[in-house]
Amino acid sequence: ALWDKNKQQLFIARDRLGKKPLYYYAQKGRFAFGSEIKAILALTDIPREIRLDAVRDFFAYQYVPDPKSIFQHIHKLPPAHYMVLDNSGFSLHEYWDLSFKETSAAGEEVHAETLKALLEKATEQRMMSDVPLGAFLSGGVDSSGVVAMMANASDAPVKTCTIGFNDPRFNEADFAREIAKQYQTEHHEFTVSADVAEQLEHIASFFDEPFADPSLVPTYFVSELARQAVTVALAGDGGDEMFAGYEKYTTDNIENRLRDRFPESMRRHLFPGLAKVAGWLPGRLPQKAKSLLNSLAQSPAMGFYMTNSMMTDETWNKLARSEIKHSLGNYHPSDYTVGMYNKADGPDHLSKVLYTDIKTYMTGDILVKVDRMSMAHSLEVRAPILDYQVAEFAATVPSGQKFKDGEKKHLLKKVFTPFIPAHLLNRKKMGFNTPLDAWFRTELKALAEQYLFTAQPGLHDYFNVETIRHYWQQHQSGRYQHGTILWSMLMFQLWFNRYAKAGNPAQ
Repeated sequence: ALWDKNKQQLFIARDRLGKKPLYYYAQKGRFAFGSEIKAILALTDIPREIRLDAVRDFFAYQYVPDPKSIFQHIHKLPPAHYMVLDNSGFSLHEYWDLSFKETSAAGEEVHAETLKALLEKATEQRMMSDVPLGAFLSGGVDSSGVVAMMANASDAPVKTCTIGFNDPRFNEADFAREIAKQYQTEHHEFTVSADVAEQLEHIASFFDEPFADPSLVPTYFVSELARQAVTVALAGDGGDEMFAGYEKYTTDNIENRLRDRFPESMRRHLFPGLAKVAGWLPGRLPQKAKSLLNSLAQSPAMGFYMTNSMMTDETWNKLARSEIKHSLGNYHPSDYTVGMYNKADGPDHLSKVLYTDIKTYMTGDILVKVDRMSMAHSLEVRAPILDYQVAEFAATVPSGQKFKDGEKKHLLKKVFTPFIPAHLLNRKKMGFNTPLDAWFRTELKALAEQYLFTAQPGLHDYFNVETIRHYWQQHQSGRYQHGTILWSMLMFQLWFNRYAKAGNPAQ
């Protein structure tokens, strides 16, 4: 933010990819801005009217997408935008965007060499520090590649930090340990266990909007662990969005190829009926068929929204109170995803999907999670793969070199092949997942019952408590897995108790 004294003009800008937040309030001749909502709420007489469409968005995405915030009169400045403010008002301008339009004709080997050079440069730039520096290490492709490049650029051992779980389905600590041993890092580990229930209220307090990506939990603990040894940590964020690393891209690719095989009239009229029939059948396979058929009936953009959505329309309609649905009218959270997909200038579906994820999920979820959880411990996180020159180059790489013969993140893996053992490079992606379903039957059960069913303002203003109880009982039976829905509700209530009520949340 810059104040031009001569022009009596304020200039405010946000970084290109949204690594850091910027909120503002502009109402009745009054203007305030800050990197946290709580900074604005600390001022007197700031209204806390909750946006109903933002609540709907949150339960679809697990975050509130920009430029909205959860509060009616507080907004986010979108990434790559600046604002000019003077006595006549303010204006918003976009100063940068990713373009997938111009595809490079160079071969895969050339692109791999170029990408390697860009990543080495970006890593070395982010290693410049006059305070202790280290890295997050999950044992996945991106973080392992960053650690390898750090080790190659440093004479001293790299400090690495890893989080593990007692549940082997979610534990990547062994993989991280292999990379740490290979590069002789100074390695630190922590296992997340019952600490979750004891610390969740405190962890949730760092989000001044509802936020429910469950990987916030390990991110909090790995940041806490890292801060004991370093002040700055490098991370592998951005690799999945820039180079097509998520499993959902495989699913979406299959769906879109199927979509192309059927006439639109058949898809729109026949498939919803078939989906309804599949939904009547017991078991998980018919439910997957129902989801697939419903998605195939939609446009590619709407199908991708359905892939990303954390709560189906069917579930929302069961849970939401009738007056809430009436007040929302025809509003639907898919407008955000579809709008960004339609803005993309890529030559193919995957390019448009990657652009959409970079502009929505990465900005609204991944980078928010990392920023809030690292800053909770005064830890600065830097992501070499999110260097804007890496991003601009990635946008020019043909989709067929990112997603090749069913292999996700093909080009990035090619770059990292000399540095990462093949069995680690090609193993199934786990990500920073958490055992949510199990937690709600064990560690989080008592805490969840307290917040989901106690009569208090918040969740019950929007949802039918008996329907919540029905989902809860189904989950406790072990025959249904409603962990994602229950987690979103729990995080919403924790947020509401701290920020939606009167008082100064900054205290």
